Amino acid sequence: MISSNRVVQLLGIQHPVIQAGMIWCSGWRLASAVSNAGGLGLIGAGSMYPDVLHEHLTKCKAATAKPFGVNVPLLYPQIEELMKIIISHKVKIVFTSAGNPTTWTAVLKAEGITVVHVVSSSTFALKAEAAGCDAVVAEGFEAGGHNGREETTTMCLVPAVTAAIKIPVIAAGGIYSGATMLAAMMLGAEGVQVGSRFAASVESSAHDNFKNKIVEAREGDTFLTLKELTPVRMMRNKFFEQLIEAYRKKASKEELQLLLGRARAKSGMFEGNLDEGELEIGQVASSLDDILPASTLLHTIIDEYLALKKAVGSGRFNF
Repeated sequence: MISSNRVVQLLGIQHPVIQAGMIWCSGWRLASAVSNAGGLGLIGAGSMYPDVLHEHLTKCKAATAKPFGVNVPLLYPQIEELMKIIISHKVKIVFTSAGNPTTWTAVLKAEGITVVHVVSSSTFALKAEAAGCDAVVAEGFEAGGHNGREETTTMCLVPAVTAAIKIPVIAAGGIYSGATMLAAMMLGAEGVQVGSRFAASVESSAHDNFKNKIVEAREGDTFLTLKELTPVRMMRNKFFEQLIEAYRKKASKEELQLLLGRARAKSGMFEGNLDEGELEIGQVASSLDDILPASTLLHTIIDEYLALKKAVGSGRFNF
């Protein structure tokens, strides 16, 4: 067993493992499966119209009696509609990202909702704490999808954030195993958020083409790009090569936006267009080689974490 810490107590979960709210991957099936296994499942609202979010919340509540939450990018164009639906469904936990936490934290907390904000620096962590957030996710630039411009790695970010704030810190970016979880906890985190490992799970709403692409990935297959718009880590494919060519020609921000267009991420991750779609995934994809049920993945992480923690405590490692 993992002794109770502030993240476990705050979220009402058994294991301090949070499944990231990834666009096009984190529907109600994945969120409920992770929650039922003792972690915290998150529905990724960033790829959902308000009526779709309503459907996923309804189905998730029917599929689990355990705590689950919603991840909401604060720059979402229909943010007010999403928040109204979340409040009407009496969701107890909301993870916010990609925006200013002062905008919605007080509103959500007034409804009795626990608020966790995703940050990429200690400066942003301090702002989240000042805004009244209950915890932060410190996400290093190894992570997939939209990312911070600072390019600070998880190994450097987590201790910096834990030293800067008093509220609990959840580590993210490059975490997929018990060993990486133990490393994050040793750096001061009280929980971990896992994305890419769950993107390649049976219950992930991603297309099978994308899941297979994840487990086929090798070192160096992902890149952080589009910093002029919103930084995003994606896999190399035909669309990425078009981006490289655009940069070679010194494309303007407007030209990059035109090339990106709309629904690139949906095309790649949800519809399985591996050539023209945007394939968002973390660096740990090169360490993944199978597609398994979410409960198996979570329990494997926890079992390895506990075994390694015991081994470290017994002195069996040669430091």
